[in-house]
Amino acid sequence: MDGVPPKLKTSIPLDLNALVRKPKTQAGKRFLKKRAPKLIENDKSVIFIRGSKTSRTVEECLDNLVQLKKPNAVRLQRRNPFLPFQSEAPFEKFSEKYDASLFCFISNSKKRPNNLVLGRLFDFHLLDMFEFGVEKFASINAFKGCHIPIGAKPCLLFMGEEFQSDPVFVRMKSLFIDFFRGPVVSKLRLQGIEYALTFTVVDGRILLRAYSIRLKKSNTKVPLVQLEPAGPSMDLTIRRNKIASDGLYKSACRVPSATKPKKVKNVEQDVFGTTHGRIHVKQQSFNSLKISKIKGLKARTSAKKRNAALAKNTVSFS
Repeated sequence: MDGVPPKLKTSIPLDLNALVRKPKTQAGKRFLKKRAPKLIENDKSVIFIRGSKTSRTVEECLDNLVQLKKPNAVRLQRRNPFLPFQSEAPFEKFSEKYDASLFCFISNSKKRPNNLVLGRLFDFHLLDMFEFGVEKFASINAFKGCHIPIGAKPCLLFMGEEFQSDPVFVRMKSLFIDFFRGPVVSKLRLQGIEYALTFTVVDGRILLRAYSIRLKKSNTKVPLVQLEPAGPSMDLTIRRNKIASDGLYKSACRVPSATKPKKVKNVEQDVFGTTHGRIHVKQQSFNSLKISKIKGLKARTSAKKRNAALAKNTVSFS
């Protein structure tokens, strides 16, 4: 018919591979390979972000946390007027850009002074986020002789029933472990534990204290452990939080089947760590059992046969 436009095809086949930009250089290939998913992921990095307005207290707190997280720390120099609990899109964008799964945001306002926000992401989407008020802060420089080595792996101690019973504190404990755990190593010598962080719940607040671990000589092989106060030290007042659903949290904690140790049949371990194995052997016929021939097992000849053999071999002289 005249004047009637032809029908357009609504379903256009798209080649998704054509939409993906392929690297043209070796540096680009290495970059994409580094960002690709792995069975054993890299150590978690932290993005440190400053808000539009900050105070001296939270600035020093940010500096101490950066020193504690080096070399897995990405600090942004520019200020960003973000509101984490109104829009998490900027944090997800930075997470994908810098390949980091943790973030730390500081700000200061009349309504929420000395504000500290710690959060983590899964698959570049927000998982958990907690907001704290920093009080009674003491910097690392306030303690004489306090030094945090790069790549330190602190010993984390949690004190308080809330970390086991309250769901909010349970997620908060998991976030603290992800944030402060340090690099993942297969072995750790005793002298490598130089730092300790304690988290204590008192009247709804979290008392964060740091200690330097000193190993002193003793009369036995086990050295004498001495704790010396160190920084950073602060009291955290809990303000707002945003917790992921149980389904999303379960999928974030899922372990790939390829990384799980293969189960060995008929091998078990008891409570003491001793390995026990069970061997299944078929019933064997002793008639077909081959043994080595031993002279002592041969049948002995009779005395008559022995005498006859001797008489036959003797020579008579007449």
